[in-house]
Amino acid sequence: MVFSVSDVKKDFPIFSDPTLIYLDSAATSQKPRTVLDALDSVYREANANVHRAIYSLGSEATERFETARTKVAHFINATSEKEIVFTGGATGSINLLAFSLGTQLNIGDEILVSEMEHHSNLVPWQLAAQRNGASLRYIPITESGDLDLKDYEKYFTPKTKIVSITHMSNVLGTINPASEIGQMAHDVGAIFILDGAQSVSHLPVDIQKLDCDFLAFSGHKMLGPTGVGVLWGKKEILESMHPFMGGGEMIETVTMESSTWNAVPYKFEAGTPNFAQAIGLGAAVDYLSELDMANVHAHEKELTDYAIGKLNNIEGMRIHGSPKDRGGVISFNIENIHPHDLAQFLNEDNIAIRVGHHCAQPLLNTLGETATARISFYIYNDISDIDKFCQSLGSIRDYF
Repeated sequence: MVFSVSDVKKDFPIFSDPTLIYLDSAATSQKPRTVLDALDSVYREANANVHRAIYSLGSEATERFETARTKVAHFINATSEKEIVFTGGATGSINLLAFSLGTQLNIGDEILVSEMEHHSNLVPWQLAAQRNGASLRYIPITESGDLDLKDYEKYFTPKTKIVSITHMSNVLGTINPASEIGQMAHDVGAIFILDGAQSVSHLPVDIQKLDCDFLAFSGHKMLGPTGVGVLWGKKEILESMHPFMGGGEMIETVTMESSTWNAVPYKFEAGTPNFAQAIGLGAAVDYLSELDMANVHAHEKELTDYAIGKLNNIEGMRIHGSPKDRGGVISFNIENIHPHDLAQFLNEDNIAIRVGHHCAQPLLNTLGETATARISFYIYNDISDIDKFCQSLGSIRDYF
């Protein structure tokens, strides 16, 4: 172990129930006390609208909000906090891009995604293509669950204007070669967007090394509150884009005839921002930074390797994907047991897993499944969680 899971668990009030085994962090993570305290403190001590008030309470709220922006910038090694746009989540970030960048698309242009995308990185681009007459293409996967980049020239062409790929699959756990894909995108003059909803929370992410133009991720998957996400973008591209929503804060001047826009990032933060949630995200960043994301990734790799070894010994088990580089996500099916039945029986042992199509229906169609079971790990899981899960799994299989 690279850190003490038992010590970590003490920081999470939800684990005051020692029987709880939570294996669904790919959907949402649990929250440490420091994050809950940060939220409580905002509402108790500094609750005022940010950027607007000149009184002390408003100044304090603004300072906490902008400090959180700086923390997030440092966490992903952005060159400036002005490149950090707070959104409602990774979904909101990608929809912002699909709308704003989509206005630059023309008939005949192509948007490139992959077969393993979450719906949040697929549906917005389908809508953008329909609005602007562009075409949507996708990179297929191999049998192992990796992207099939063998003949990448078939997908990356002079018609390709936007490439938007998940950094880590929420179904297969595949960690895609972001820098390599970024080079392919830029070689044909395309903008490269990375969906980091599953990666930023689980492995070191340095956007200076990833060769991407945009990175989207969510707070609630990385110990932070729900309702807050991040869009990082290169400042010069953000400045060239149309705003996604209109309203207060995102303007410079307004007349009855027209308006001009505020500077980046505020141009994309219309209305009262989710400042309390952003401050909570800043506290989550502090917590993860103290653990060190390299340690987080190493811990999850240890758990994943151990779990795959255990699961492969269960008769009738089919684990989906064996990618070259994978994170702490494992999807599987057991012969003659529907995933929903499996989840209900596991719940009787207070074991929480995710079942369904995981907002990735095209990928599950390729896998030949309508639903899978999925376990996912985080800093508060240990080997004993996997042992208890596999023991329960074996009992359920024997029952069926």
